[in-house]
Amino acid sequence: MKNKVLTISLIILVCITLIGVVALVLVMQLNKGGEEKEPTIDEIIENSVDVQEITTNLAGKQFIRISLKVQTDNTKAAEELAKREFQVKNIVIQELSEMTPQDLEGKVGKQAFEDSISSHLNQLMQAGEVQKVYITSYIIQ
Repeated sequence: MKNKVLTISLIILVCITLIGVVALVLVMQLNKGGEEKEPTIDEIIENSVDVQEITTNLAGKQFIRISLKVQTDNTKAAEELAKREFQVKNIVIQELSEMTPQDLEGKVGKQAFEDSISSHLNQLMQAGEVQKVYITSYIIQ
């Protein structure tokens, strides 16, 4: 009887330990997969495309002169985006033609414009995705 209780207790203890080890391994694997390292500046530059200066009218009588850098998630996406430069410029011009200088005021206005361009470009992309749009120069007159 004493031997039987000891054996059952030992089996239960081994099962609890085994379940704990399996849970620990699963948590470690999930955390490892969830960690996404930030790209280095060299990777960002390699995966980015410069959109040369665009001059266009805003809604109203003013015009804007703007340059952008578009960051993609891989080099193939950057190559595709470079080939789509005419489409990128078209999207930028269309977006700006609906905007007033007040729409682009401050950090929030510029961020909304960048997000809008990013969203429109991602609808075109086939080899990857646009991660971020940066305004590299900006003048309203």
